Amino acid sequence: MSKCVFLDRDGVLNEDRADYVYRIEDFIIPDGVAEALAQLKAAGYMLIIITNQAGIAKGLYTRDDVMACYQYLQDQCGHLIDDIYYCPHHPDYDSQSLTRKPGSLLLEKAMAKYNIRSDQSWMIGDALRDMQAGRRVGVRTVRIAQEPQLSTDCDGCAPNLLEASRFVLQYA
Repeated sequence: MSKCVFLDRDGVLNEDRADYVYRIEDFIIPDGVAEALAQLKAAGYMLIIITNQAGIAKGLYTRDDVMACYQYLQDQCGHLIDDIYYCPHHPDYDSQSLTRKPGSLLLEKAMAKYNIRSDQSWMIGDALRDMQAGRRVGVRTVRIAQEPQLSTDCDGCAPNLLEASRFVLQYA
């Protein structure tokens, strides 16, 4: 069985924006992301992105745009990420979906496909819905926040992915 760090995309792997990030020229990777991914990979973790991409349902961008940003991230960070799962739905535009966080179906699919152990895995995200999705499948959670403070919603808090990875590695 494998251990995994599930990663939200916007606000974790790239800078979030008020509007949607779907063009490579707007896809800004913060300092420390590549280093964090390399450290987690060296510690034996699979790395899988779990992301809501409601802009697809809203007609703002396409699945190809999501995958182009993913490929750009892979190219910039040494191809360390094992897979990406994304939810293209939004309940106000197309349909309700258990794949949309805080639903946990994307994590469940990845866990089944890669035989991932929940008791050795983590979810790193910047929103409560990321923490909720992770908790639903029994993984520990780290929330990225500008003003990190521990709460009952997560197992740890950090200001960025590099610090979040250091928190995870304390338990590896």
